Amino acid sequence: MLSPRSDIGTTALTLNVKGKLVHLGRPAVMGILNVTPDSFYAGSRVAQLDEVVRRAGEMLEHGATFLDVGGYSSRPGAEDISPEAETARVVPAVEAVLKAFPEALVSVDTFRAAVARAAVAAGAGMVNDISGGTLDAAMFGTVAALQIPYVLMHLRGTPQTMTSYTQYEDLPGEIFGYFVRKVFALRQLGVNDIVLDPGFGFAKTPEQNYQLLRHWDAFKPLGLPMLAGLSRKSMIYKKLGIPVAEALNGTTVLNTIALTKGAAILRVHDVKEAVQAVRLYGLYRGF
Repeated sequence: MLSPRSDIGTTALTLNVKGKLVHLGRPAVMGILNVTPDSFYAGSRVAQLDEVVRRAGEMLEHGATFLDVGGYSSRPGAEDISPEAETARVVPAVEAVLKAFPEALVSVDTFRAAVARAAVAAGAGMVNDISGGTLDAAMFGTVAALQIPYVLMHLRGTPQTMTSYTQYEDLPGEIFGYFVRKVFALRQLGVNDIVLDPGFGFAKTPEQNYQLLRHWDAFKPLGLPMLAGLSRKSMIYKKLGIPVAEALNGTTVLNTIALTKGAAILRVHDVKEAVQAVRLYGLYRGF
């Protein structure tokens, strides 16, 4: 039987972010900075740049490796804003964070190539695309031209329609096939650094999310680092019958399970608690 971290030595566990080699043998934490007025977790929303900078500083102090700046809410039923409006939210936030913390590794959470280009021009060094290139045909070519790490997530439909696309005959198998096709296309274009995100909560029911977590090992043969985006999602608070504001404990439980499965990056709202989970897991695993 494979051990929880048996992927070490076979999985690509480094990312080149703006010339800095980030080692993922010890799992990293990505802090969420939502510059939106309507993200599903109200506690993650930041509108003023001084608050963005303050929160970024707090996350870095608590041990975040990456800061993920997003200007488009992907919760079900969220407003579909224009690329121009999204850019107007994201670019000033990226610039403000990097002015205050020049060494920070900033990711841009967008499925639009134009927004990605603008954010990278402002200093971002990574693209986190919830659509895996399905919502903007120019995204793969843009990431290849920019030569930056790319988080490839699984999604069906759009943020507005994804709840209607939860029918699967073989959930892990279909996502595996999706990743194989997408990774091949990216490699053909010359994209070197790819992170896989199975997309918890995106075109999946709560029960399917737990099935996906149970079958995390199915993606190990792809040999790529995996990101777990479980933070405060409905698979936690709806199943426990609690408000999203009370879902931190459940998030830590699922993050810990993801670590035992081999997650290389935890994407979270609450950085301090996630870093603590990584530290304790590291003590348990001896790294």
